[in-house]
Amino acid sequence: MKAKKTKKKASAPHPKTDRRILRTRDALGDSLTALMQEKNFDEITVQDVLDRAGVGRSTFYVHYRDKDDLFLSDVEDFLELCSTALTRHGASPKRLLPVREFFTHIRDAREFHAALVKSGKVNDVWALARGFFARSIEERLKMAGVQIEPVQRSAHAYALAGSFFSLLDWWIDKGMKADPKEMDDLFHRMAWSGLTVR
Repeated sequence: MKAKKTKKKASAPHPKTDRRILRTRDALGDSLTALMQEKNFDEITVQDVLDRAGVGRSTFYVHYRDKDDLFLSDVEDFLELCSTALTRHGASPKRLLPVREFFTHIRDAREFHAALVKSGKVNDVWALARGFFARSIEERLKMAGVQIEPVQRSAHAYALAGSFFSLLDWWIDKGMKADPKEMDDLFHRMAWSGLTVR
């Protein structure tokens, strides 16, 4: 997760009203993120978020049902950016996931990660992320020309996404000491072991 929300990349410029909506959503997401580092998630009220963001209650409810909806929406925006980063930046299809970048981000935002763990939300985030990352891996395997049946490719992608989070858990448990680039190399060596490319 990141401590500050990043906007989704758009294919065309947004009209002014859309930019205002994005600014409002960013302010709400940033406020919730900051509050999660100060107190337990269960103790945070919608009013706390509104006060921090300087947004009115009626505006909040135009966009979100409650603080959980805000949280999950923010997480989904972030995961969409992460899972599509390699494709958007034209990275080699041999890179299945932005492991180095994700690990670096987790290390840089360790206070927010600690808040996620404390709130009990980290497992929800990782479960959601596994789906995003599995779909990304499946697409990257296709791009790389891996010779495998579609059902097997999908299963392989989900298994690799699970392996990614097992590796992340191990790295966090060991104090985040290993260099993220080394972890990227390790993940990709394990991932490509046994795969056949055209």
